Amino acid sequence: MKEFYTLNDLAMITSLTTRTLRNHLRQGTLSGEKIDGIWTFTDEDIQDFLALPAIRQSVEARRNAPVFDFLADNFKRANRACVILDYVTDDREAKELSRAHPGDPLRRRGHGDGHPERVLRPV
Repeated sequence: MKEFYTLNDLAMITSLTTRTLRNHLRQGTLSGEKIDGIWTFTDEDIQDFLALPAIRQSVEARRNAPVFDFLADNFKRANRACVILDYVTDDREAKELSRAHPGDPLRRRGHGDGHPERVLRPV
């Protein structure tokens, strides 16, 4: 596990934009420390943030959006399937998956270091 996470790491973990996360920092719903001009977050900071009901709901909505968008598409021009692979992977394997199908609209959620990596790919 990492000693600390950056704002970009947290954006990847939560699927929230860095702008949204900065708004939460300003509002006080997210705690972190700025070191040499870079926001850093501990595991505890992240867990406290994700424990807030409104944040959890927002994160889940963002993570589920690709599936809901796929299901809501009533004008499919061809037979397609939405495959969701949800398993633990490291950064190296996640990068290989990202490069495996360069033309596919691949959407990744999560991060390495043994945390769940979500790969959402309409097929």
